[in-house]
Amino acid sequence: QVHLVESGGGLVQAGGSLRLSCAASGRTDKRYRLGWFRQRPGRDREFVTAISWSAGSTNYAPSVLGRFTIDRDNADNTMWLQMNSLRVEDTATYYCTAGDDYRGSPYRNTSYDYWGQGTQVTVSS
Repeated sequence: QVHLVESGGGLVQAGGSLRLSCAASGRTDKRYRLGWFRQRPGRDREFVTAISWSAGSTNYAPSVLGRFTIDRDNADNTMWLQMNSLRVEDTATYYCTAGDDYRGSPYRNTSYDYWGQGTQVTVSS
């Protein structure tokens, strides 16, 4: 059992930056795939980015490629999402997620086993 807690959300102006963190607790030795999804108002939850815990291989949604960066800190059992050049369309609830294996597509939320409660990011004009 893994528990995830996000932090770092808030209000930022367009063009600015935010750094989201995700702290893991519980059985952190069984953790392979990590990621971030987001849900914008009136839309389905969508893939943002993913990373493998050990190798650090990453995947990014086209809409955030070059602006967002995902990474993890094994010593602290945390991962983070650095968001730069934020746009109004990035406004959403962001969810931290983790999976016990690499089965399935990293782009689908059904490939993950644990979810955080979500943190709100609001980008203003």
